[in-house]
Amino acid sequence: MTSNKSIMLALGGNALSPKDQMGTIKEQFERTRQSLNGIMEFINIGYNICITHGNGPQVGNELLRMDLTHDQVPPLPLGLCVAATQGTIGYMIQQSLQNKLRTFELDREVVTLVTQVRIDENDSAISNPTKFIGKTYSEETAKSYANKLGWDIAEQNPGEWRRVVPSPLPHYVMHGKSIKALVDRGTIVLAAGGGGIPVYNDKDYRLKGLDAVIDKDLTAAKLGRVIRAQELWIITDIDYVYLRFKKEGQKAISKMTTIEAKKYLQEGEFKKGSMAPKIKAALYFLKHYGEKVIITSIPSIQKAINGKAGTEIIKSEIG
Repeated sequence: MTSNKSIMLALGGNALSPKDQMGTIKEQFERTRQSLNGIMEFINIGYNICITHGNGPQVGNELLRMDLTHDQVPPLPLGLCVAATQGTIGYMIQQSLQNKLRTFELDREVVTLVTQVRIDENDSAISNPTKFIGKTYSEETAKSYANKLGWDIAEQNPGEWRRVVPSPLPHYVMHGKSIKALVDRGTIVLAAGGGGIPVYNDKDYRLKGLDAVIDKDLTAAKLGRVIRAQELWIITDIDYVYLRFKKEGQKAISKMTTIEAKKYLQEGEFKKGSMAPKIKAALYFLKHYGEKVIITSIPSIQKAINGKAGTEIIKSEIG
């Protein structure tokens, strides 16, 4: 039996392919199965569930394959790499979850939906590529690839150069009505992986793809709004959100209001490329429909459900 409560689960890409592993398919399948132990907690409660996921490590591998074979096989646009990883990661989660459901004799369907996300064609981020993707190269090698393949490149650290692409905000999650209809009937839906396939409307109102990476956390929050989810769970590689993260006096936050979250964000407590986007996504979700957001790790999901782990963000009574 499913309940009237729907939740949005956002799995980080490193949740399926940790940084300390090579990222072989065997490792990714094993990690995916481990991840599902936490997700099963929500299934046992009977929640309606929509899952989105990161794809950074997986897209990075796709790009590296193309870098190594570009003189033999034509490289694919980044949007197609996002689409491909939606399929491959969706397949791993879908099959692993189906097997888990069979073990417990639970009758829930699992589907993967290849999802396009429309961006605003006037978003200033399109002409300002800042998102690092792919492998790190020397300046000489990076410039060689840039000349051959039309990349934009930038120096990430002294002597370390990488390709950069735009990172526009998600404007509209497509296929939302279909996703909501499936979720409402109890189907577990995997959608908008990697933030969604970036598309925009051209001057003739035709959809076109774009080499870009969409903010996956905000996409999850927007999709949560579309399906009218009460809760957004952002699953990452740390158990809590911290103040003074990895600094003297580091402190875990077990609970904070939206006013407190905004204050900490303005004070620069959350790193721009990691926790800040998650906090911004949480604030968007709570502003538009959601009731609470939990940020935690896979091993801590069960404790977080019982209020004994993770960071819970709730609406402020005022403001």
